[in-house]
Amino acid sequence: MAAVTPRVFVSHLSGVPVFDPNGDQVGRVRDLVAMLRVGGRPPRILGLVVEVISRRRIFLPMTRVTGVESGQVITTGVVNMRRFEQRPTERLVLGEFLDRRVRLVEGDEEVTVLDVAIQQLPARRDWEIDKYFVRKGRGGALRRKGETLTVEWSAVSGFSLEEHGQGAESLVATFERLRPTDVANALHHLSPKRRVEVAAALDDDRLADVLEELPEDDQVEIIGKLAEERAADVLEAMDPDDAADLLSELPEDDKERLLALMRPDDAADVRRLMSYEERTAGGLMTTEPIVLRPDATVADALARVRQADLSPALAAQVYVCRSPDETPTGKYLGTVHFQRLLRDPPFTLVSSIVDSDLVPLRPDTPLPLVTSYLAAYNMVSAPVVDESGSLLGAVTVDDVLDHLLPDDWRETDLTDLHGEEGVDRGGR
Repeated sequence: MAAVTPRVFVSHLSGVPVFDPNGDQVGRVRDLVAMLRVGGRPPRILGLVVEVISRRRIFLPMTRVTGVESGQVITTGVVNMRRFEQRPTERLVLGEFLDRRVRLVEGDEEVTVLDVAIQQLPARRDWEIDKYFVRKGRGGALRRKGETLTVEWSAVSGFSLEEHGQGAESLVATFERLRPTDVANALHHLSPKRRVEVAAALDDDRLADVLEELPEDDQVEIIGKLAEERAADVLEAMDPDDAADLLSELPEDDKERLLALMRPDDAADVRRLMSYEERTAGGLMTTEPIVLRPDATVADALARVRQADLSPALAAQVYVCRSPDETPTGKYLGTVHFQRLLRDPPFTLVSSIVDSDLVPLRPDTPLPLVTSYLAAYNMVSAPVVDESGSLLGAVTVDDVLDHLLPDDWRETDLTDLHGEEGVDRGGR
């Protein structure tokens, strides 16, 4: 039986404090941001509008929220302090949904929305609108009569998108369940004007995933049309190696302006990657593999591997380093493969099962040798280590394939493989 996740009414979230993992207050919740969807699906909650100490309102994605309970919200501690700006596809739940007049599907009776309940989907970080608390009859400042009831989201009309229409809002909603590769393919075949409109309507994380799948010309076109602060946000959300590749295609002045707007740690990773030759292990690697200290357990490793935002290639193994357990300063000790993690008890230390015999790649290893290395050892990812023994990052097989395939491979329509109905349109 699936675990039942708690239901939260948004009126109870208004003004509640937001804390980071250390217990320091970040700010207070002022609203929730939702996206309407087509096909009779409930609106998705994208994040929270949080007012920080300086009274600036920022956007906190729900993927960064780890707890909503006991009159408080807990975050991962990673907060973007840029001012929140509502996008065309977004709706403010407190500001736009409450007190709205809608109709009950059964009986076509007009009601007023008094509150909205949201619920987290089981085993995922996604949140959706679950129920509406409504009042029948017409209300007003001096008139509060009428029967109140709680109804399912599907029992109310007035919060869904039509299947047709030219607005970016509807088109973005139809993209929601597609994989980033399929969205990128659809964007590529739109007119330049329409492509930029739709890309601008996507949220930062989604646009970052899609940009990574687009041809370089489309990437440069889209990033160049975004406001510079928004472009920097999207680059931060991209994998560092993909962000480095994109920035390398921009004029020097544009590149430096965007790097200056990025968070210092993110910009440092990207600058480091751009210092290597493109077709080498250093130029191909990502700086964000899973890194653990020797005293971590198998249970710790499996918890990291289960993170939903990891690619399958990066989740296939963890790298063990002496402290600090991060690139590029951690001293590399070896690799633990995912299958080995499944075979040992949860309390086992990763240092006792580490594979230290596999020789890591050097950052100047050329692409042909990287390819041969992955093929020879049946690897989907490999560590990159400098002369001092520090782990710099990891090269994954998908990045190697990017550089082995023809330049126009991204323009291939994958629906040709099995026909339109044969393509997997499910989410990640």
